[in-house]
Amino acid sequence: MQVTETLNEGLKRAYAVTVTAQELEDKVVAKLKEAQPNVEIKGFRKGKVPLAMLRKQFGPSVMGEALQESVDGAVSEHFEKSGDKPAGQPDIQMTKQDWKEGDDVEVSLNYECLPNIPETDFSKLKLEKLIAKIDDADVDEALANLAKSATNYEDKKKGAKAKDGDQVVINFLGKVDNEPFDGGKGEDYPLVLGSNSFIPGFEDQLVGTKAGDDLEVKVKFPDEYGSEALAGKDAVFECTVNAVKGAVDAVIDDEMAKKFGSESLDDLKTQVSDRLAAEYAGAARMITKRQLMDELDKLVDFELPPSLVEAEAGQIAHQLWHEENPDVKGHDHPEITPTDEHNKLATRRVRLGLLLAEVGSVQKVTINDAEMQQVVMQQAQQYPGQEREFFEYIQKDQNALQQLRAPLFEDKVVDHILEQANMTEKEITKDELQKAVEALDEA
Repeated sequence: MQVTETLNEGLKRAYAVTVTAQELEDKVVAKLKEAQPNVEIKGFRKGKVPLAMLRKQFGPSVMGEALQESVDGAVSEHFEKSGDKPAGQPDIQMTKQDWKEGDDVEVSLNYECLPNIPETDFSKLKLEKLIAKIDDADVDEALANLAKSATNYEDKKKGAKAKDGDQVVINFLGKVDNEPFDGGKGEDYPLVLGSNSFIPGFEDQLVGTKAGDDLEVKVKFPDEYGSEALAGKDAVFECTVNAVKGAVDAVIDDEMAKKFGSESLDDLKTQVSDRLAAEYAGAARMITKRQLMDELDKLVDFELPPSLVEAEAGQIAHQLWHEENPDVKGHDHPEITPTDEHNKLATRRVRLGLLLAEVGSVQKVTINDAEMQQVVMQQAQQYPGQEREFFEYIQKDQNALQQLRAPLFEDKVVDHILEQANMTEKEITKDELQKAVEALDEA
């Protein structure tokens, strides 16, 4: 094998690789001899078929295998000797298009190297660890919100008219073109006015009604309604109001606590306090991590593979375009050209991504099976009733599994860096923490 460098510019590399005809011939003969003991052809005993006959019958396929193995082997040997790590899939092309058996194999090899990432002294990093303590007012506010979610509804005085926030218990029968339709009938249905859980305009027409009222509610189904038979159609609902009920907040006591699975109010307060502590710690870590990334971006600089930056910028531009055009679900849209801002963000992401990957590699950061299983379980909970299908999907799709693994790996590397950084603690209020989190979204 002969390897000749044809390009060495920045991180770009190109080589002309030649596998001699003799090397290829030796590999073909070796493959035929390896297969010979197991081949049986009419007129010859098993294992006694001459090599010449084997070559005549199986030569083309064996030559194809030998050619592919020779090229792959030459490329692998080059990377092993050079120490280069390609940033993406190398471009390998046969340069002699009229190649025939007996000729040397000539191949062009083009790729971009991953850069050499300098060792970094993370003790130079100065970061703040925010600590938001939980006070009684925070717990009381959380309990009040729980009480609202446990709202009960009680009958209002006879003749009382329904208003927004009240619950009306109704019988209804919906008709389109004077004909009832599937799913358009209900009895003793509890509907909270202002919840917007029914067709737009439906709840508004029940405001001001009282128990015993009969009325017709006229609405129009939205054009994008789920049922094509009803989309955009005018409908009339014959309604009877059976009861009008007002909202009554739950009393914050032991009984309410039991509704939320706690043994007592004190037990619920402890659980609420622990949950708030976890939320505050999570928010504070987000802020510290952003500080870390900002400081690393200032501290570390090295050449980046242009193809990685270009691909990342394209992905950022594409994602942001879809966020601004949510009605376009597919990819049938004009070509999206990344802006300078997209390229700047892509450069930051690629640089920090390569840095964290290198630190993780050097420090031998790993994700064990138990940690991975916990992440998969947490993700599966987002698909209630479909957990089994999710597990099967994850097991089959290695890319999806890697997408779950990557953030976990990154967090472990971040933890390693934070342990070496110069950290100072700063106590803040819940409101200050909230403002800091909001500032992250605006950045």
